[in-house]
Amino acid sequence: MILEPDILIESVYETLISKIRSYFAGAGMSKAVIGLSGGVDSALVAALAADALGAENVHGIMMPSEFSTSHSISDSEQLAANLGISSETIPIRPAYDSIMASLAHFFADGQWTTAQENIQARIRGLILMAYSNKFNALVLNTSNKSELSCGYGTLYGDLAGAIMVIADLYKLQVYELCRYINRDGERIPEHILTKAPSAELKPGQKDSDSLPPYEILDRVLHALNEEGLSEEEVEASFPDKAAARRAISLRHASAFKLMQIPQMLTVSSKPLAPAFKCL
Repeated sequence: MILEPDILIESVYETLISKIRSYFAGAGMSKAVIGLSGGVDSALVAALAADALGAENVHGIMMPSEFSTSHSISDSEQLAANLGISSETIPIRPAYDSIMASLAHFFADGQWTTAQENIQARIRGLILMAYSNKFNALVLNTSNKSELSCGYGTLYGDLAGAIMVIADLYKLQVYELCRYINRDGERIPEHILTKAPSAELKPGQKDSDSLPPYEILDRVLHALNEEGLSEEEVEASFPDKAAARRAISLRHASAFKLMQIPQMLTVSSKPLAPAFKCL
């Protein structure tokens, strides 16, 4: 696991649980809502929220698109059952079709772009915020440090929320913390931990379409951020120089997003966001 040598996985778990409780107490709130994608990030945040706030105070919303796989729903349903949290499914296709009809002149060329992907992500953000406002529950963001470093997220969509729970954990750390949570039995379904990560915003999409493999990406990002190496030093030290250059380029191009994200919970000495955004 890529963390400072003196930090143990148990302390990461305990720190996040403590900070979730502290944030909610300070806000005078008790309930949380989370978008459940069937992926590892939302699964981890749901488990942490259930442990910190009590399962009865956590609600998950599955928001499948036309590109979602059947296991995205079944894995999320199993997760909710394992954790004892309430959940529901709200497909986003009707809202997406309505918006696309209104914006048909924008997309008259028939070309698929990230604009269509972002519309879907923002519909999901709208649904979560509507639940938040109506039922007095805080939205917990599920973005991780690897994605945030490279801008792999949609402003006003899946980057929305009251706090970013795992924004100081790289993707590989997310998996390790999930394994820790499952140490006494399967709370996070095994299939969530073994399938290829995907945003499911276009046919056959995988994270690897947009990002270098996490085994490489996380080490490049850690070298730049935590170890303080220069970009030249990082590129020179990595065998896959193309992947290193790609990670560096993505990091530059997405830096502006970090100024617009919610506050994040921290477990390391080098969080991504400015100090005023870290808890």
